[in-house]
Amino acid sequence: MGVPFKQYLSGSKIYSCSNCRCHAADAADVESKAFQGRHGRAFLFKNVVNVVLGPKEERLLMTGLHCVADISCINCQTVMGWMYVQAFEEGQKYKEGKYILEKAKLHKDW
Repeated sequence: MGVPFKQYLSGSKIYSCSNCRCHAADAADVESKAFQGRHGRAFLFKNVVNVVLGPKEERLLMTGLHCVADISCINCQTVMGWMYVQAFEEGQKYKEGKYILEKAKLHKDW
């Protein structure tokens, strides 16, 4: 299968996987810190790197029904959050194509 290609971020504030420290997102890409994940607080990001998407599934979340795909670290396969594929309620459409990373699964590199 080979070695997965990893992208290294150059910003001064980087979030990485709490398990293996693989870069996951730039702090500048945080859109909101007011989200809830499976394990507590979570952040909404407009862009993440070094993750793989799981299968799409419909999930009833606190804000309604969404089609989501879990995202896992490309290096250690730790599930870090999910990607919003589709929102079924009009007021939630802004989340489509964005990512939730759970604070408990992140390490601050700064």
